[in-house]
Amino acid sequence: MNNYQNTIAAISTPPGKGGVAIIRISGTDAVKIAAEVFFPVSKKSFADATPRMQIYGNVVHGECVIDDGMATYFKAPSSYTGEDVVEISCHGGILVTEAVLEALFAHGATPARAGEFTERAFLAGKLSLTEAEAVGNLLEAESREQIKLASAKSRSKLTDKIASMKKTLTSILSSTFARIDYPDEDLGDFSDGEALKMLGEVKISAEALLDTYDTAKAVCEGVKTVICGKPNVGKSSIYNLLVGRDAAIVTDVEGTTRDVLTERIQLGKIMLQLSDTAGLRDGRTSDVVEKIGMERTRRAISDCELILAVFDRSAELDGEDKELISLICTSSAAKIAILNKSDGEARLCTDEISGFDSLLEISALKDGNEAKRKLSEIVNKLFVDEKISLGNEAVIFSARQRASLEKAIRLIDSAIAAIRLGMPEDATASDVEAALAALGELDGRSVTEEIVADIFSKFCVGK
Repeated sequence: MNNYQNTIAAISTPPGKGGVAIIRISGTDAVKIAAEVFFPVSKKSFADATPRMQIYGNVVHGECVIDDGMATYFKAPSSYTGEDVVEISCHGGILVTEAVLEALFAHGATPARAGEFTERAFLAGKLSLTEAEAVGNLLEAESREQIKLASAKSRSKLTDKIASMKKTLTSILSSTFARIDYPDEDLGDFSDGEALKMLGEVKISAEALLDTYDTAKAVCEGVKTVICGKPNVGKSSIYNLLVGRDAAIVTDVEGTTRDVLTERIQLGKIMLQLSDTAGLRDGRTSDVVEKIGMERTRRAISDCELILAVFDRSAELDGEDKELISLICTSSAAKIAILNKSDGEARLCTDEISGFDSLLEISALKDGNEAKRKLSEIVNKLFVDEKISLGNEAVIFSARQRASLEKAIRLIDSAIAAIRLGMPEDATASDVEAALAALGELDGRSVTEEIVADIFSKFCVGK
């Protein structure tokens, strides 16, 4: 069970050697504990420190001076967590930082859990759960687009959008309750027509926000992508080209790739969870390992969001190619046919390839960066809404946010239907109240403790 009455401490900079490390302390006894460990060179007690002023001194444990450095006191509630916070900056050696942390523990601090500082900030109302999730994404960012989505500006836009929708629904609910409580009085700020108009505007706003999910998910979480094809058509060469190194073995021997190889890479604005798979043959192989590899390929195809199907442009389509096309056509994933080895004589008839979102002719070994650029353009058109200005407008980026928003939209639809059908006022009130609760789940104000714990468990210790 979480104990938010204790004072926590953790190293907030990455592990390993560095010029400077920061140890963060948060809780009621933060200043008291820091004063037992940090002694200003001015001979004054750190317990009398002026908030937000850096103080130079020594970190001492027992009779041992561990290090010299700076300490800063952030008085509650004007701190990241909303509690009293002290940050000690010392030299960034591994043993030095561990020794400072051990000294704090010896004087009453307890080790912080992963994400506990940000969790306390959320519980103190310093930021919403959507803002906290964005902070987590910022820590894990692998591309500039991810940084844009997790930026303070983007977080603020989302918070403001949710607040605006909630404000409108609250106004409608107040008006509806007034009618319910005083049916014989002409009370209520809005007529049915005005309420319908306002609900419609909230629905449009919510649907516009929901439409941002696919793009944000592709940028943040990545798109499950499978490279597939029959043996020896150049799948591994394309995989290596996209990964940027020789991650897969490339030979002229059929069946070289036996298992599914996976890498996370950036392609244009989005991330790909890219998998190179074993070649699919007609099943006549007697190699047990190759059979297992092909079965894993089929499972990967059925579970992915993007299929890069590779064909040999210098050879006519055969039965194995056609079998692959039939298999791919059963998938709901986006599909790109890559006609590889285009630098040789073209024998493949493109009219025989159907059911794909796009066809791309390349030579993985000779086109290099140009081939990657062309594929990037196609993939981005499939998964990125260019009307969305990343970092400059509100977006949702997690499945939790999407589910809450979809729930809110359904309830708004129900409230609209209740008004149009002339149902009792309490039916409308019930739906609007539930829609408000769903938006509360979206920004985390009415989310369960289990969901909160799961979100912050993904953070690093010290944040």
